Amino acid sequence: MRSLKVMAMLAVGVWCLFAITSTTTVGAERGGDKIALLDDCDPRIGAGWNTATNSTNCRREEGSVSRDEFTLFLTSPFSTAVVGHPSWTIAPTYLKAEPNERLRVRNAGGRGHTFTEVAQYGGGFVAALNMGLVPATECAAAAGSVIAPGSRTDVTGLAIGNHKFQCCIHPWMRNLVKVEAEDDEQ
Repeated sequence: MRSLKVMAMLAVGVWCLFAITSTTTVGAERGGDKIALLDDCDPRIGAGWNTATNSTNCRREEGSVSRDEFTLFLTSPFSTAVVGHPSWTIAPTYLKAEPNERLRVRNAGGRGHTFTEVAQYGGGFVAALNMGLVPATECAAAAGSVIAPGSRTDVTGLAIGNHKFQCCIHPWMRNLVKVEAEDDEQ
């Protein structure tokens, strides 16, 4: 009986530790940011990958991604559309907000990204990364709105409802902001 209590206490402790660390990481709340655009590239290393012969890895404390690895993760035998490397993501992928709440978006990665609202998720303006995706209409105009590494942008004026956002460079990077009035909470 005593060992059962110890196991239960240990399980509760592990669960609490996981809940605390998960909320901190996924919330991207550090420094007042609500949303982080992420990749495994260190912006101090330089352009990397901008030429066919450049094999520079994207390196960060958290990991290192070679160009070959990045390319390998673009496709899957189980999908006809681009899959994308999991290090290239928007965190959190889902966020609840209030009407007219200011959302601060920060590019915490080492490569340029966009945070573009789209009617439907689709491809972006880099044809080689669209693989099986029809470009989202809004991405055609997003080429001039690339958020540089370390830069921020604010999103304001979102009405009640669902708002889909994606990176128009790396179209598998997606986010949904659900805007609800305060009194809609249950």
